[in-house]
Amino acid sequence: MPAEIIPFTVEDTDIQDLRVLRMKQITDERGTVREFYRESAFLEAGLPSLGPWLQINVTETRQGALRGLHGEDMFKLVAVVVGEAFGAYFDARPDSPSQGKVVTVRLTKGTQVMVPKGVCNGFQSVSPGVTQYLYCFDQEWRPGMAGVAANPLDPALAIAWPLPVDAADPSQISAKDAGVSGRWRR
Repeated sequence: MPAEIIPFTVEDTDIQDLRVLRMKQITDERGTVREFYRESAFLEAGLPSLGPWLQINVTETRQGALRGLHGEDMFKLVAVVVGEAFGAYFDARPDSPSQGKVVTVRLTKGTQVMVPKGVCNGFQSVSPGVTQYLYCFDQEWRPGMAGVAANPLDPALAIAWPLPVDAADPSQISAKDAGVSGRWRR
């Protein structure tokens, strides 16, 4: 079987500088190799350099559980490693022409989202079992870091989460995320 090659692609969204990326991948009889990050491909596509990474996190999240919406003062490159997720992104930047917009993305293996500083990132695990979600940051998270948060269940955001969420159930959403009042807070 000849190798199947899927090229790296970049797709703009309705939120300024929020981009959906399809990783270059090569599949043969042994399986698939995906390029998670290649500096030269990013620069050729007009994307900013994101290296060196200063922090990388992997979360394991049960089916139906929701994390976010958080918009710290850092670039994030996010993707799933195992399972699938429903990603939601909210532009809370006060000076952005797309302020207030929400974009959702079905996150499967090979799909990434580059999240600019100040855009809130959240997701719901939709796979049976757990979803492993990978975050790469250009800054280290620290308490008191500049940023914003929004309640992912805020009706004003109109995010159609694919699975029902009980705001009182801490196994589905943290009290902190469910307790963010208003559209966003600093």
